[in-house]
Amino acid sequence: MKKVYFKTFGCRTNQFDTQVMMSKLKDFELTVNEDEADVIMVNSCTVTNGADSSVRAYINGRNRKNPDAKVILAGCGSHSKGESLFADKKVFGVIGHSEKEKINDILKFNDKPFYQIGDLKHIDSTIVEEFVGKSRAFIKIQEGCDFRCSYCIIPSVRGNARSHNEDDILLQIQKLASNGFGEFILTGTNVGSYGRDKNSSMAKLLKQMSMIRGVRRIRIGSLEPIQIDDEFKELLSEPWMAKHLHIALQHTSDKMLKIMNRRNEFHTDIELLEEIADKGYGIGTDYIVGHPGEDEKEWREAIERVHLLPLTHIHAFSYSKRDNTPSATMKPEIRGNIAKDRHRELTSIIKEKNFDFRKKYNQNLEILIEKGLDSIYYGYDQYFNKIEVTSDEDLTSNWITIDKADVKNDKNMAIY
Repeated sequence: MKKVYFKTFGCRTNQFDTQVMMSKLKDFELTVNEDEADVIMVNSCTVTNGADSSVRAYINGRNRKNPDAKVILAGCGSHSKGESLFADKKVFGVIGHSEKEKINDILKFNDKPFYQIGDLKHIDSTIVEEFVGKSRAFIKIQEGCDFRCSYCIIPSVRGNARSHNEDDILLQIQKLASNGFGEFILTGTNVGSYGRDKNSSMAKLLKQMSMIRGVRRIRIGSLEPIQIDDEFKELLSEPWMAKHLHIALQHTSDKMLKIMNRRNEFHTDIELLEEIADKGYGIGTDYIVGHPGEDEKEWREAIERVHLLPLTHIHAFSYSKRDNTPSATMKPEIRGNIAKDRHRELTSIIKEKNFDFRKKYNQNLEILIEKGLDSIYYGYDQYFNKIEVTSDEDLTSNWITIDKADVKNDKNMAIY
């Protein structure tokens, strides 16, 4: 059997898509050693220029180190950069999102270079029963996005929002739970849009999930503020809900939110976040710095507002120009060094907020241990804070309760 190695870039959705492809390989052997691979599947990300550069650098490196291996490009980058990489003979083949379930036949019967991009309307039907090398299970519940934020390329490489079949989602969770998985992370391009096309909702899905034997904790990918309705809020006190939500604000200046073509405003954002924080939740967000139009006045206002928000985690990144998006032609552009300074200032504030939060919520921590070596183990608590646990027992993939953690600058620590 020829050996296939998977290299995954980017988000949890890509991690799930890699598992889908792995589960479909019947005539090949999976390998964790890229140097011995006959085929290297690159599940790519294209959300920023940096993501594109990382993918390209990896492909170039593999071509130099293992020229006999066939490099196949999949993922979002196949739609944005696949044509040029294929034309330049950097990759042997390109497959789009709709083709990944056909991966076994594609690899088996294509002896010549191929470009098989497919369409952006497909919904997977694969039931993933195992997650190789993972303690937590990622469940993709939807695909695509109907939002059209000015800076974002993702709708053009993932398509419009469409929900997976609820029965397939629940069957997948049942199978994974029976295989020992207890924590489930709902993922997708725009997770909160789930159900809008199927007369359902995120809240209805969560209720169904919670009744499956073995489901211990459910985490949810990034939600838009306008997607958190009263039906969803009623579930916030349920014991199976992870006490952490990631709510994508993207900015805290109303002027910048308008420029970005966002659907949220600060005055409603702060009300929502305070309501959720009052229920003992950690709250993360996405935040873009250095977007065109973000002058010093807008930035100072934004930072003042960040101080007011009960945020505990942040995924901050400097604006990256993406071709064929409205933001790409906007002026004035913000210099890179200014964006870096703003990024540093923002992340420093949230780091301090996270430290204060962990000091307040450092007791009765429910931990799923993900990995460990030489009596040192790592996992995340219900608030999505990392913890280092020292133990003479083998805790890998186990659930443990920590009565009280020792709070350090970058993580919590405990002895079990």
